[in-house]
Amino acid sequence: MQTDTRPIPITVTDEVADAVRSGRPVVALESTIVTHGMPWPQNLETARAVEAAVREHGAVPATIAVIEGDLCAGLAPEVLERLAQATQVMKLSRADLAMAVARGANGSTTVAATMIAASLAGIHVFATGGIGGVHRGAESSFDISADLQELSRSDVTVVCAGAKAILDLPKTLEVLETLGVPVLAYGQDTLPAFWSRDSGLAAPLRVDTVEEIVAFRAARQRLAIGGGVLVARPVDAEHEIPSEQMRTHIEQALRDAATAGVRGKAVTPWLLGHLVTLTGGRSLATNRELILGNARLAGQIATGYAGRARQD
Repeated sequence: MQTDTRPIPITVTDEVADAVRSGRPVVALESTIVTHGMPWPQNLETARAVEAAVREHGAVPATIAVIEGDLCAGLAPEVLERLAQATQVMKLSRADLAMAVARGANGSTTVAATMIAASLAGIHVFATGGIGGVHRGAESSFDISADLQELSRSDVTVVCAGAKAILDLPKTLEVLETLGVPVLAYGQDTLPAFWSRDSGLAAPLRVDTVEEIVAFRAARQRLAIGGGVLVARPVDAEHEIPSEQMRTHIEQALRDAATAGVRGKAVTPWLLGHLVTLTGGRSLATNRELILGNARLAGQIATGYAGRARQD
């Protein structure tokens, strides 16, 4: 049988490639927050701050995006700035990632696409804000994010603040359970709800230390259990918006989206942007803080994984 000698179809910066090759910790970062999640210039400021937060704990950040058809792990500062100001950027998931590559387009990666790219680059930890999930009304629309399926496929630990609270959180948790995705709440017994610390839903599993997460993944590897791990870290208390307040804002935003006829991939970025207005900017500030906290924890986890690998 002939060996496939084709190069890995991803462009990796020298810093990221060297870190992966030498077994040093690396954290993947998605780029939809840059192109669809926040306005300019907060998007660039936050992206830079998130990369710095990863470095605080000795890990190398690798922001993932498609730049003129090249799937990239790690972006030079000037490339990140151009992406933050770009318009007509494709929002990419598993279904259309290859189309951006085929067309030589620019594209930002969702959780699913970032996990695919991270796996190609040999990166096993990924920090994001919130994952996608089951949309409200999915029993008739069948609108379920590809993020959930990807979590069951790719060996990547995803650190988030739970699923975005605009979604149907109980159904999202049920689908994750069906797919066999372990959901670990960090430091509490309930799942966080993105802007809020407590969703009211009991967490399937709880961990209180990075060491527990490292040991858990090592046990999964010994048992040959494929797929990823979801670590749900609550936003720090001083930055949260209580769930009762967010529920009111979200219900209003959903009504406004329906009136405006927003559908499909446009729904999530539209709602996030509209919630900034409805909350007087609080949702944007909380979004930034939760992402920074997730990046710091991801840096610690990546460092723990690297240390464990050296021991093994």
